[in-house]
Amino acid sequence: MARRVIMHVDMDAFYASVELRRRPELRGTAVIVGGFPRGVVLSASYEARACGVRSGMASAQARQLAPWATFVDPDFDSYTAVSQAIAAVFSSVTSVVESASIDEAFLDITGSIRMFGSPTAIGEYVRAVVADEQHITCSVGIGPSKFVAKVGSRQAKPDGLIEVPPDRVADFLHPLPVEAMWGVGPATTERLHRLGIFRVGELARMPRPALRRGFGPHWGGMLQELAWGRDGRPVTSRVPERSVGSQETLGRDTDDPAVVRRELLRMAARTASRMRKQRVLGRTVTISVRFANFSELTRSITTATPTDVTDEIYAQALTLYERLRLDRARIRRVGVRVEGLVAAAQAYRQPQLTDPEFGWREAERAVDAAVGKFGPAAVQRAILTRRGPAAFGHIGSLRG
Repeated sequence: MARRVIMHVDMDAFYASVELRRRPELRGTAVIVGGFPRGVVLSASYEARACGVRSGMASAQARQLAPWATFVDPDFDSYTAVSQAIAAVFSSVTSVVESASIDEAFLDITGSIRMFGSPTAIGEYVRAVVADEQHITCSVGIGPSKFVAKVGSRQAKPDGLIEVPPDRVADFLHPLPVEAMWGVGPATTERLHRLGIFRVGELARMPRPALRRGFGPHWGGMLQELAWGRDGRPVTSRVPERSVGSQETLGRDTDDPAVVRRELLRMAARTASRMRKQRVLGRTVTISVRFANFSELTRSITTATPTDVTDEIYAQALTLYERLRLDRARIRRVGVRVEGLVAAAQAYRQPQLTDPEFGWREAERAVDAAVGKFGPAAVQRAILTRRGPAAFGHIGSLRG
């Protein structure tokens, strides 16, 4: 069984970062999101945090700590929209995504490494796309458990990445102060300090009976397990899958229809592969086209028969693209998504008189098997070996 690789992604000062996109003149200054003079701090820029401002603090107290700070009223619609866009980026590298809050998530990337590259490469891809598309930063922690990944992302803040290999967990955790542990708040920190425990390593080496006497049999034992990075909690997807798709951010904007068609084919192939892996078929094909000015168009078409065949999905995607009648518009990103999913075992496909005994579905299953065994470059369509301008071509499948 493959050792788990878990990634935790946490947006940096999320609400404040979204507000700074609208008011770039405030970058580098103390910004506080929350009501004033009455209310609480929802988020604060790192310049405000340096003054002692924290989330949940009364706005009046925050004003005393940072009298020059700019207060901004929250815009939750904007935060939700950005969060949903970021969730699509997470789903582009794995289907196992657990949203912990509006601005953080756990990703199980164990099954993604063979296809998409090393854990660090996947983390840097996520960070790059979030920064490029949303103009905000995030911090990433990667480790063999949710706990280690979460602590890693905290230590990586702001705008950083830390990967903790399984054989370096103790080296990473043990020098940290106990308050750096996920789940250890001020009250638990104070109780640990009273026991003479200030570092995670000291907690790890504390006799377990003493911990159980001080914190109870369950929490006392768990504290020591966590101090060694032992955390068996799985990443659990909480949103039912309604569609499967892929998107590609191009390395440079293009107005070449041939490049766009080739990338649509690449996205159709990835989408079909993910569908076959999930054993689902779909009837509604949707394409998305994002332009250089970040405006976006989506178009959909519904077929009579559900499919998971690349050529059938691509044919519909190409029809939708041609109907846009774009006049050399510069394109930044393309995507292909299939909706209306049904289990392949329960789906009925109308046979055609021209269908061979063994057709494209069987051929693509054979390709899937080869790719699963030998990697993504084992079998490819000739036209897709030409990379074109895609900067992130080795990563792009998404599911949501």
